[in-house]
Amino acid sequence: MADSDNTTTLPFVIDRQGDKPKGPERQAVDPALGLWSEWRQARYASSLLCRVQQRLEARMMANTGIPALTSGKSSSWRMSVAAPEASAEYAVAREAEVFAMTEALKFQDAIPSVAALSLAGIIAKLDMIVGADRDIGDPTDFPWPHIASVLRDLKARAGDLPAYRSGRTATRADVERYWNEAIKLVTALSYEESQRNGPVL
Repeated sequence: MADSDNTTTLPFVIDRQGDKPKGPERQAVDPALGLWSEWRQARYASSLLCRVQQRLEARMMANTGIPALTSGKSSSWRMSVAAPEASAEYAVAREAEVFAMTEALKFQDAIPSVAALSLAGIIAKLDMIVGADRDIGDPTDFPWPHIASVLRDLKARAGDLPAYRSGRTATRADVERYWNEAIKLVTALSYEESQRNGPVL
C-alpha cells in the first residue's frame, strides 16, 4: 500500500515535471487556458489603444490653436482645419479601446461556461477573475483580496502561468480590427448627426 501512495502524482507535480504539453498545445488541451490567452490578448490591445487615445488627447490639449491655452505661443496648428480631423481620430481611438475592452469583458463573462481541465486552467480562470478587480471601484472589498489570496496559494503550490507575450502580428491584426470597427461606428454616428442637423426643406 505504501508503494502505491508513493507513485501517485499530483496534478501540480505533473505540470512541473513537464509531462503535460506546454504553450499552444496545453491551451488546446484545456479550454480555460485558451480563454485566458484570448482575454490577455484583448486586454493588451485595449491598453495599447488607451495609450494611443491618451496621446491624441494630449496633442489636442497642447495644440488648441488658442494662444491663451498654449502658453501664449502662436501655433502653426490651425484649429479650423486640423481640430475636426484630430477630434475624429481621437473619437476613433476611444471607440477602438471600448471595442477591445468589451471583448475582454466577454471573455470574463464566459468563465462560468468554460470547464478547466487542469490545475493550470483553474489558475487561469482565477487569474481572470482577479484581473477583473482592476476594473471595479474598490478592489479591497470582499471577496477580491480573498480570491487573490487563494490564487497566490495555488500558484505557490502549482507554479505560475507562463508569462504573457503577445505576437506582433496578432496584436496588429487585433488593433486594426478594433480600429476599423471604430471607424465604421464614428462614421455612422457622424452621418446621423449631420442628417439631424441638416437643413430642413
